[in-house]
Amino acid sequence: MTQHLGGVVFFLAVVLLIALSNLIALRRLESYGRPRGAAPFVSILVPARDEARSIEACVRSLLEQRCPAFEVLVLDDGSTDDTGDILARLGREDGRLRVLAGAPLPPGWLGKHWACHQLAAAARGDLLLFVDADTRLHPEALANAVSALQTERADFVTAMPRQEVGTWAEQLALPVLPWSIHTFLPVALAHRVRAPFLSLAVGPFMLFRRAAYEATGGHHAVRTSPVDDIALARRIKAAGLIWRLLDGTNRVETRMYRGRREVVSGLSRTLFAAFGGRVALHLFVWLWLAVVFLEPPLLIGLSALGVARLPGPAVALAGAAVALSLALWLITCIRFRLPLYLAALYPAIIFFTVLIALRSAAVTLTGQATWKGRPVARLDAQTEPNTGDLS
Repeated sequence: MTQHLGGVVFFLAVVLLIALSNLIALRRLESYGRPRGAAPFVSILVPARDEARSIEACVRSLLEQRCPAFEVLVLDDGSTDDTGDILARLGREDGRLRVLAGAPLPPGWLGKHWACHQLAAAARGDLLLFVDADTRLHPEALANAVSALQTERADFVTAMPRQEVGTWAEQLALPVLPWSIHTFLPVALAHRVRAPFLSLAVGPFMLFRRAAYEATGGHHAVRTSPVDDIALARRIKAAGLIWRLLDGTNRVETRMYRGRREVVSGLSRTLFAAFGGRVALHLFVWLWLAVVFLEPPLLIGLSALGVARLPGPAVALAGAAVALSLALWLITCIRFRLPLYLAALYPAIIFFTVLIALRSAAVTLTGQATWKGRPVARLDAQTEPNTGDLS
């Protein structure tokens, strides 16, 4: 047990070093300031399906961007709520907003990807910014992102948003998203090496040079991938183009899911898909996380209650593991403006998310995964998020 806990502590120390390095390597979006010289024309593209509760706030934030040349396109993807009426009213108020009616979903496409494909085809911009309908931007967000693209000479820039967490289910699941990226992805290394697996994107905010988007196949190339953001980033890297991940906490806000039902359904759609359908890898990663973050506090609790007798070195190592885990979660909560008390709840967060991850594998492999009334493609085991043929 002592040797095992020593391995857990060593692992946590390594990932703490990654997290500390990312405090420097993961630049904040606002640090890039405004574009220099003539700003390129930007098309802001929003797919919307049954988004009546959030679409107005999203669109108004887009129209308030302090950037000289942009348009906003929103595609109503067969909404059955008031989304279409809200968009029609906003379109009458501001001519920079173009509202598109989505074409019927063709075979072999996921709904959001088909909507994004149509938006890109209708866009006039040299740059394409894809924004989710549940996202709101600071007025300087677009200018900062264009400046980042120019400064980094990048082909694709994506920014991690501030996650709004309301209900208990949101608080016990969604923090895993920024935490996992900031803790396990060495951003400085990822920006320098071509390896596609060391890349990802964050769907609520993805800015492409149009030439790069089209050269790598755009959403057509990833039309069956439940994690189109990751697949697009990997195609960019595989093509030798420049990708940058930024911290958009102070410029981009999103509330991805509301309530337990949406949290479970939404994460069930993506967690397994993020591992490309690799059952063994998916199970290993999530079970290892359960061991690393749940076993030490459990052992300390059992020892304190007299249920289990542990040697002194094992207790000390378990305590060190808990301290390192708390440090990792505090870094995430502070950096991404999450409630600080969530750091103390990290065992509950890991436990809840592991359960959803196991459900994600089950519903995806059995073809039961759905989102907004549409089935999600069943992943074949051993299939990567589509990086396919780039020719």
